[in-house]
Amino acid sequence: YALAYNLSRVTSYAMAGALAGLLGRTLLHAVDVKPLSIAFRVVAGLIMLATITLLAVIGVGSYLFHTHATRWAELADVLPILAFILTYVFAASRDFLGLRPWVAGVAVLAFFPYAAATVPLFAMIPGLGSSAGYAPVPVLILFYAWLLRHRAPATARGLTTGACILVVSLTFRTLDGPLCGALPFGTHFLWHVLNSLMLGWMIEVHARHIRGQGLAGPGRMGETEAGRGQHP
Repeated sequence: YALAYNLSRVTSYAMAGALAGLLGRTLLHAVDVKPLSIAFRVVAGLIMLATITLLAVIGVGSYLFHTHATRWAELADVLPILAFILTYVFAASRDFLGLRPWVAGVAVLAFFPYAAATVPLFAMIPGLGSSAGYAPVPVLILFYAWLLRHRAPATARGLTTGACILVVSLTFRTLDGPLCGALPFGTHFLWHVLNSLMLGWMIEVHARHIRGQGLAGPGRMGETEAGRGQHP
């Protein structure tokens, strides 16, 4: 059972990474992105490659921790997740909000005091337990969605969808302990399945945004999406 459970966990992350990579590559090659600078395209491609790679590494790290449960395995589980979050914060700040790379870097650094301030607050919620460490992430995603609600509504909707999937995923993670007596197989596996789906979807949201910028040209993302919403 343990072997099958861990293999299914790794498979779910790997499949999500492969699907995200395939969709992202298809979208980027399906459109002429000449309005974007070469440097912008190169960095966006590197970010996408990094997030896809990290998604697969997260699956391996999760397998190692749930199999060995040692300190090094715990780090192998947690650090790739943190790396994915920080990489996506940079991508969202640079590519979604249009901030300069150094400002996006500051946004990445700001994640640490943000997490330090909010995790203790979420830890005060009864029953949330260790899931409090992940709770600030959907809030942050929704904040970016709110900032993009006018300039890039389709991207904002994609981020909102990702945040909702993560909330459901965290719910299953939180309920695993209380329901263990009634459900011997627990609900923790749904946390991994939905989490892999959410991470793959977030990569897809980034790819679609870059595609939209290629169609509209820099600074016209919101206009294009608004126009699409007015015509059937």
